[in-house]
Amino acid sequence: MIPFPFDYYRPATLQEAVALFGELDAGGKRPLYYNGGTEILTLGRMREVHTEAVIDVKRIPECRMLGRHAGMFVWGASLTLSEVHDAGLFPLLGKTGAGVADRTSRNKITLGGNICSQFIYKEAVLPLLVTDSLVRIVGPTGDRVAPIGQLFDQTLRLGGGDLLVQAMTATGYAELPYVTIKRRKSSAIDYPLVTIAAIRTQEGMRFAFSGLCAFPFRSLEMEDILNNRELPIAQRIQLASAALPGPILNDIKGSALYRKHVWSVAMTEAMEALEKGASIGR
Repeated sequence: MIPFPFDYYRPATLQEAVALFGELDAGGKRPLYYNGGTEILTLGRMREVHTEAVIDVKRIPECRMLGRHAGMFVWGASLTLSEVHDAGLFPLLGKTGAGVADRTSRNKITLGGNICSQFIYKEAVLPLLVTDSLVRIVGPTGDRVAPIGQLFDQTLRLGGGDLLVQAMTATGYAELPYVTIKRRKSSAIDYPLVTIAAIRTQEGMRFAFSGLCAFPFRSLEMEDILNNRELPIAQRIQLASAALPGPILNDIKGSALYRKHVWSVAMTEAMEALEKGASIGR
């Protein structure tokens, strides 16, 4: 049970949701948009989140879209990770999301909720980063579409009252070799020591990581190193580790030294597969 009272709202349209957020925020209610609700419930019980109003957006049609439009896959932010996986449209996104928690939890955890999570992993964002996907945002300043790489820096940078509505990925990416690997310390549903999502395009391999640092990321500098075929794979991985955008995590899940080893082994597997044009989803 959440140890504080709050008002519940269920708008029918995006415009209604944004207007409602503005009214509640002006009234000091500290409103939150609500999709699957797993994070609000979890952090609310831990007293790490407090609100006097939640705005349930998961029945707004645009937030529930799933399919193809104008050469793009369209993923509504209110789709659950299970729905994205079961649709089978883009295995890299579906299988990476399927590594989050267990099936029962993924039936509630939404794509938008995972991407905008306060938790550090946000694994569903990795396939979007390596595919230069677009995101649709609606908020007080209007309705806009932007490349996710412009808005995601350790977390999705949203303005006050902004709502993530959809992610959009060019359908051609579904035809490319891909790798998604998640390594845990023990339990099959534990947080990752490292998660890798990668694809191979005509220009080279692209990689995004979660669990390695205190935030998910894609590094163009690292990709330049990892695509240098004049060097053996082991040397490329070692050089790329020196270009990480932050310190390697060192916590109860694993020491920094152990995490680096696990990442290096997984990267060897990923790069060998991609350079052969093979796909891995595990």
